[in-house]
Amino acid sequence: MSDVLDRHALGTMVADGADALSLTLNPAQVDKLLDYLALLVKWNAVYNLTAVREPEQMVMQHLLDTLAAVPAFAGAGDVLDVGAGGGLPGIVLAIWAAEAQPAMRIVLIDTVHKKTAFLTQVKGELGLRNVEVHAGRVEQWKPAQQFDVITSRAFASLVDFVRLSAHLLAEGGRFIALKGVRPDGEIAALPAGWRVTEVRPLHVPTLQAERHLVFMERDAACASC
Repeated sequence: MSDVLDRHALGTMVADGADALSLTLNPAQVDKLLDYLALLVKWNAVYNLTAVREPEQMVMQHLLDTLAAVPAFAGAGDVLDVGAGGGLPGIVLAIWAAEAQPAMRIVLIDTVHKKTAFLTQVKGELGLRNVEVHAGRVEQWKPAQQFDVITSRAFASLVDFVRLSAHLLAEGGRFIALKGVRPDGEIAALPAGWRVTEVRPLHVPTLQAERHLVFMERDAACASC
């Protein structure tokens, strides 16, 4: 891949950020994150995948922001990223998991074909064999296998996130939503049969903004939810 970035400076940002998060990344993982970033910058010029334009800001607002959430996925087997967009959190999670949790499978779904085309390109160029990409509406999708974790980043309100994708959550599974400001209003509006088990604040290195993870599960008493 052509070197369209200041890889040394950006690689240092990624590595230092991972250290601050107490997250272990080897040089190959950092390189793949930079390869992903280069593709995001290249495609963004034409397809407007993200409003963030500067590579340094992409490192802070996309890579480190997502890496801060990675520990929440420890032990997950089958993960679905709903409204995957430009690949966040799914692609970053896949780059980490390929080394740290090689049994993890990450499926990315989005309705916008230019976005799934980008994700397919990323999968191929980075050799991410733990990734699958699907184009379509999540509420209409009926895969053969359900998921133990379903995640999203800026996809929809918590209510719509649960409503549209609940049929894909395996028994005993959980939702992990990546949010900015703590979404107390959305939490209060969750339908009966669902409960928030944790709202975890995230501290993203060099990013002066609120970030939270919201963990949701079915109520044990609501078998049909």
